[in-house]
Amino acid sequence: MDFELTEDQVAIVDTVGRICRKFGDEYWLEKDRTGGFPTDFYDALASEGWLGICTAEEHGGAGLGVAEAAIMMRTIAASGAGLSGASAIHINIFGLKPVELHGTPGQKDRMLRPMTEGRTKSCFGVTEPNTGLNTTQLKLRAERRGDRYVVNGQKVWISTAQVADRILLLARTTPLEEVGKPTEGLSLFYTPMDRDRIRVREIEKMGRKAVDSNELFFEDFEIPQEDLIGEEGAGFGYILHGLNPERILIAAEAVGLGMVAIERAASYANERHVFDRPIGKNQSIQHPLAICRSELEAAWLMVLKAAWEFDTGRPCGATANMAKYLAGEAGFNACQQAVMTHGGFGYAKEYHVERYLRESLIPRIAPVSPQLALCYIAERVLGLPKSY
Repeated sequence: MDFELTEDQVAIVDTVGRICRKFGDEYWLEKDRTGGFPTDFYDALASEGWLGICTAEEHGGAGLGVAEAAIMMRTIAASGAGLSGASAIHINIFGLKPVELHGTPGQKDRMLRPMTEGRTKSCFGVTEPNTGLNTTQLKLRAERRGDRYVVNGQKVWISTAQVADRILLLARTTPLEEVGKPTEGLSLFYTPMDRDRIRVREIEKMGRKAVDSNELFFEDFEIPQEDLIGEEGAGFGYILHGLNPERILIAAEAVGLGMVAIERAASYANERHVFDRPIGKNQSIQHPLAICRSELEAAWLMVLKAAWEFDTGRPCGATANMAKYLAGEAGFNACQQAVMTHGGFGYAKEYHVERYLRESLIPRIAPVSPQLALCYIAERVLGLPKSY
């Protein structure tokens, strides 16, 4: 049993870290204030090939595993970029795996390489206003008309839709009442964003202003048949290939965010003097920070285990959900403690930890709530009956 990173994995940390150092605290502070997609950060990673870390080499990627991607995403978040930096490239890492696995050779040629090279930006359209995590109940309708599909309905919480050129869209092609199982009749498309037929409305939110979240309104939006991925009606099964890796990656981001928060808190505790002594000398400061660091390290081991299981073809649903739950909680606890360690200055934007705290709620909530992750573990690991 070897816990040491390989030479290639160490190189990922060093190289990605070098890129991230070009985008320091002031860069992300300004993005948090004014918004606007971090295009220069995105382009810097694209120019050195990092957007295709998990994509096969024949499609312009590096062909590496989820473990390497998790190491990269932790490095980005831990640089101080936080979820603003990680979310800017999140869909690139594993979002188009359904195309790679189920697309035709022609689709792979025209869809994957532009994404891995950073020439196109994409968004992922699944969530709807009235269905939440109950994906089988999606209402967005894609009606077949000749050689194209006509789409009407809504999506919500769609990241990067303000800047996306393409959308990976899950829509119902067969009405729910006409299918044998709720998982049937959903189809997956990857197609250009026609903004004449898709109205994009940004949602104002408490954090991660640099990466937009949106409501999408589709009005007779047309998708050519050649943009259907795989078989009509089989889309639900296709997106399942990305659920566990997504949990693993966002868990890695939560760990990275928590790590930078704890580092900032420890540094401040060494420098801040009250009653003629550094506050870091007080166990009431030391112990909470030590607990947070321990929780983050434990969560990281679960992230690596889940990634190893996925990369070696083993079942990883349980560990992916455990990693997501543990990292989400540990990241939040660390960011909250970092604010409290700074005292009143923790509330000031110039110290950055208040931004980390706001962003730490994202991997807690998304892509699945802590409660549903626990339900999965209770049912699949402990053998308890389904509760919903």
